[in-house]
Amino acid sequence: MYPFNVRVYGLLINADNEILISDEQEYGIRFTKFPGGGLELGEGLIDGLKREFVEECNAEVEITDHFYTTDFYVKSAFNDSQIISVYYRVKNITPLNLVFKTAVFDFDGEGDVLQAFRWVKLTDLKEVDFVFPTDKQVVKLLINSL
Repeated sequence: MYPFNVRVYGLLINADNEILISDEQEYGIRFTKFPGGGLELGEGLIDGLKREFVEECNAEVEITDHFYTTDFYVKSAFNDSQIISVYYRVKNITPLNLVFKTAVFDFDGEGDVLQAFRWVKLTDLKEVDFVFPTDKQVVKLLINSL
C-alpha cells in the first residue's frame, strides 16, 4: 500500500464549448469524472496523461497547459491512500472514435468495470454531478472561469 496516489486528468473542450467527461462504474461504485487516471511507476505526468487518453479514448492528445493541482487533503474512496490529482487542459491530435452518450451512466454491456463518455456544455457543469472532491473543485474553477 502506497501512502500517496498520484492521478492525472485531461480537460478536453471542443469547439462547441463542451467538455468531455467519463461516467464509470468500478468496485460497485458509480462516478463521473474527467478522463485520466493513476500514474504508473516511472512515468511522468504528461506521459501518464497521454497514455490514459490512448487507453480510455483511443486518441492522442497534446497538453496545452496546467489547470489545477490538488491543494487540500483528499483520502482515496477506494483505499487508505492520499490522492494528489493534477489536471491539464488538452486538445486531441487524433480523432475521438468513441460512442458519445447523452444520459448519465448509459453503459454498453455489463461487467465489473464500465465506462461511457459524454460531452457536457461548460455552462451546464454542476459540482453536484461529480463524486470526488477534487473534480468538484475543478468544476467550480471551470465555472468561475467562464
